[in-house]
Amino acid sequence: MRRTPRGRFLPPRQVPLADLDGPVPIGSGQTNSQPRTVLDMLELLDVQPGQWVLDIGSGSGWTTAILARLVGPDGLVLGVERIPELAAFGARALNATEQTWAQIRVATPGTLGLPDVAPFDRILVSAEADELPDQLVEQVGIGGVMVLPVQGRMLRVTRDEDGVRQEEHGWYRFVPLVLDEPGAS
Repeated sequence: MRRTPRGRFLPPRQVPLADLDGPVPIGSGQTNSQPRTVLDMLELLDVQPGQWVLDIGSGSGWTTAILARLVGPDGLVLGVERIPELAAFGARALNATEQTWAQIRVATPGTLGLPDVAPFDRILVSAEADELPDQLVEQVGIGGVMVLPVQGRMLRVTRDEDGVRQEEHGWYRFVPLVLDEPGAS
């Protein structure tokens, strides 16, 4: 995280808040997550070099850039953001890191994640779901891990040949995970 300064992923007027251990507004009602929370999630995710990682709710691109550092050039990190302006901001900030194995895409309305690219070794979700989203569980590969908040509880979801398991790891607050419907304005 030290090698990926948060300030580079904040709107100019929010840069003075980069060292705050709290969420920082980034526009459109979204936030750049609290660094301690990001650290907790990354530790649970246990990303390894060379893995394929999906970053849901990539926002300003900070977590996508951190994940790209963790997987290295032999891996792949795809960030997905539903708000086009944030996706564009995050993509510019991410591109400045010159980690060509990572990118940010605008979410497809009505679809969670990137089912056409799945399976992923790791999935990080930086928005709170009302329930464990089956659409994302299906995108976790065998041996894979997904970390996400569900109804305030941080879940670590693992998948193996025998099925899916979940563990709870504390309470957290996030912006809601929203599934934009096709054709919605």
